[in-house]
Amino acid sequence: MKNLRLMSYGLFLVGITTIASCDSSSSGKLKEAKVELNDAKDNLAKAEKDYAAELEDYRKNANATITSNERSIKEFKARIPNGKINVKAEYQEKIKELEEKNTAMKQKLNDYTVEGKDQWEVFKAEFSNDMDALGKAIKNLTVNNVK
Repeated sequence: MKNLRLMSYGLFLVGITTIASCDSSSSGKLKEAKVELNDAKDNLAKAEKDYAAELEDYRKNANATITSNERSIKEFKARIPNGKINVKAEYQEKIKELEEKNTAMKQKLNDYTVEGKDQWEVFKAEFSNDMDALGKAIKNLTVNNVK
């Protein structure tokens, strides 16, 4: 009977030790997972902050370009030749088209809503391409004016 008690007590201690060791390794893994989760949250917050800053910076630069385009168009309007009426009408039509495109680009930029990094990259590439084309069209118009 004493042996049986001693054996039961021994098995009980082995069981408690096993459970305790399992619990401590689980506890360690849990702590490690919590640390990794906090790191991931911090990284996500930083990425979102960087994304918002990049978006704001891009908008400022694009708006500056749009304002520059508006100024170039306004300056060209003042220099439209007073000569031939058909040439003047042609330039006025081209200017009107460029003004509409410039206004549309401004509206497109203002209407853009945050949809994610991938969508932002696509939007930025398309918008930059369209802005470059518009800038070249304005430059070509002001260079090719009638003498």
